[in-house]
Amino acid sequence: MPDEQDSGGADVCIAIDGKYAGRIEISDSLKEDAASAVAELHAMGIESFMFTGDRERTAEHVAVELGMDGYSAELLPQDKTRRLEEVMAGTRGRTCFVGDGINDSPSLARADTGIAMGGIGSDSAVEAADAVIMDDRPSKVAEAIRISRKTQRIVAENIAMALAVKFAILILTPTTDLVTMWVAIFGDVGVLILAVCNSVRALGFGKKARGRGAAASA
Repeated sequence: MPDEQDSGGADVCIAIDGKYAGRIEISDSLKEDAASAVAELHAMGIESFMFTGDRERTAEHVAVELGMDGYSAELLPQDKTRRLEEVMAGTRGRTCFVGDGINDSPSLARADTGIAMGGIGSDSAVEAADAVIMDDRPSKVAEAIRISRKTQRIVAENIAMALAVKFAILILTPTTDLVTMWVAIFGDVGVLILAVCNSVRALGFGKKARGRGAAASA
């Protein structure tokens, strides 16, 4: 058989009158936004690893095409969980596992955060996951992480603002006459209103992300 470029698929060889005539390669196509999703994760400082039950050749081809930081192939469900635990032991950050099949359920439950792709995911994967994305686009994973980080930042801002005002009132109350009843009311109700107004910003995070997605697809 002559050497031909390997794209990681399954080969169906064709012979005519007993002589090799060529081959048909059957392979799964990647999601259109898969490569951009991995690139976006890398831009956020997130490493990406692929755990799959597919053959080594197929896994290597997909990992290279997507720009993954690493991959492990020909894994059984328990092997995926073992590799996940190895990654978790080797990192100081939190680990997120994304899957859609019944074989991913143990790893989804074991990870710090499990995300199931609900559009194509099995019921067991959805039940084991901490979050479910009702869309088959990998870019939604990066979008979800981006929104969660912004939300965490808003929570931290609200806590810092509330504590700063409370401590200021506690310090000024015994030492000055500046703290009146209205100042105390502001320290309670006013800070609450400011925190709610600040939290409203989170409602626009998803809309901004969808707007960027629409512009990119156009």
